[in-house]
Amino acid sequence: MRIWSLHPKYLDVKGLVALWRETLLAKHVLEGKTKGYRNHPQLDRFKKSKSPLNAINQYLSEVYKEATNRGYNFDVTKFNPVEKPLKMTVTAGQLNYEYYHLLNKLKTRDPKLYKEVKKIKILDAHPIFKVVNGAIEDWEVIIKSLISFREKN
Repeated sequence: MRIWSLHPKYLDVKGLVALWRETLLAKHVLEGKTKGYRNHPQLDRFKKSKSPLNAINQYLSEVYKEATNRGYNFDVTKFNPVEKPLKMTVTAGQLNYEYYHLLNKLKTRDPKLYKEVKKIKILDAHPIFKVVNGAIEDWEVIIKSLISFREKN
């Protein structure tokens, strides 16, 4: 499961669809509708927010907006509108780690998008997140091969 801190505009088609599905799964976990993934590290930041369900619904609404902007037909009834938006934080180190994680995926899945995303100097986070100084988040499961990929790219 990967619930990106990066703005969904950077994702390729496969990535955006996977993000939608995985975030819906996360929503089900937070609602107590599934037994699996309850302790998944990607959910920690949502669980720690003031309102985990509102946070995941707000996250989904932004993914839905991106999908709609691209002409995709995601089901708006899968999440609840959020009346009072909230902000969560993400560290700059986490955003940077995810950037290289995404580049690694795009290099083989969508070389054209890879070249475009690789040129980006300042990354936008998903709109629910405010970027703060800091290293990779404690909840991240670090993939060692990404460290060497980052050094090469």
